[in-house]
Amino acid sequence: MSTLSGTLEVPNASLHYQLRGSGPLLLISESGEGDADRSRDLIDQLAGTYTVATYDRRGLSRSRMADPERGATLNEHADDVHRLLAILTDTPARMLGCSLGAVIGLHAALLHPDQIHTLVAHEPVAPRLLPKDERSRHEGELASLQDLYRRDGLDAVLPHMARTLGIDPTHKNAEPGLTPQPIDERRRANFDYFIRHDFTAVIHDNLDPTALKDARTRVVPAAGLTTPHHVFDRKCADALSTLMGRGTAEFPGGHNGNTSHPRAHAARLRQILADSD
Repeated sequence: MSTLSGTLEVPNASLHYQLRGSGPLLLISESGEGDADRSRDLIDQLAGTYTVATYDRRGLSRSRMADPERGATLNEHADDVHRLLAILTDTPARMLGCSLGAVIGLHAALLHPDQIHTLVAHEPVAPRLLPKDERSRHEGELASLQDLYRRDGLDAVLPHMARTLGIDPTHKNAEPGLTPQPIDERRRANFDYFIRHDFTAVIHDNLDPTALKDARTRVVPAAGLTTPHHVFDRKCADALSTLMGRGTAEFPGGHNGNTSHPRAHAARLRQILADSD
């Protein structure tokens, strides 16, 4: 099945995006340094049911910014989603947001609710969903990770990031036959932008949790089965569940279940989206 790609000009940036498959539009907004190719095995599983749209978030891979050193706010990332959906479909889309992508989805659901029918928000890294003392602690945690990265580099900070998100790199729980995704120069550059700038966007997020209760978009809080309940991202997912008055939908794998368990992840996602139709 072929992949179509394009470039969208947005304020102060240009976005690379890709389309694959047929059916209702499903937009995937990736986690961390993930670009349009990050969930390729998941897309393979979904392209028979949906037209799957992915994109390089501004500052990553093939997307460019007028001033890369300025970074972007989460509202700007959400505006990018709005503009991308506007050229891809004239009906409300489905959206899977992973980690940072889930926070972007929450902002887009508040700012442009008529564009998103259902948002599956998988482990949103959104400190503002938490009580004030926990929020401050986790914002400080992210700032400390930034400092460690600036001082000692990517190899030093990755184990600490994994621990913060409840990822056990020594436990290789994954489906067989996955496409290799080594940390090459492109991913290292993406990690650099993500840690330097998107961490800052999360720390200074202005998300209004109370507004989410009245959102017209159907928001489905989600988390990985193997993500420990005491870590930052799982606590955010559960806080969102409490806020929305619904349970946390559990997906196979952990924080990165979209890449480690693409077949099972796709089956669970199809089930949830079918229930929302």
